Amino acid sequence: MGFFDRIFGRNKEENESAAPTPRQSDIPPAKVGPNGDFDESGLAKRVAIAFDDDNQLGDLERLWIAQLGSKVVLKGECPSQSLLTRAVTVARGVNGATDVDTSEVSVG
Repeated sequence: MGFFDRIFGRNKEENESAAPTPRQSDIPPAKVGPNGDFDESGLAKRVAIAFDDDNQLGDLERLWIAQLGSKVVLKGECPSQSLLTRAVTVARGVNGATDVDTSEVSVG
């Protein structure tokens, strides 16, 4: 089970991606959903898709993704600092992410 399915309770649709084209130009980048429509959790969903697409992250079953505005919030557990660093790098690379908070992640 991937991040998207575990966190949002459904499989990613074929037209959903980490880098969608917004369907309306007035949607803030953090609120663009994986299919390009307005979505309050759009950034978190696109980060989940980016994590699923990254072969280094695999499925970290104890790591969760949330968002506060344009800030990505990671919570839970990560088995190593190198995997957490990779997760932060991937999250920062998603359009609309201005910061990544890892204060609620324990490593080890």
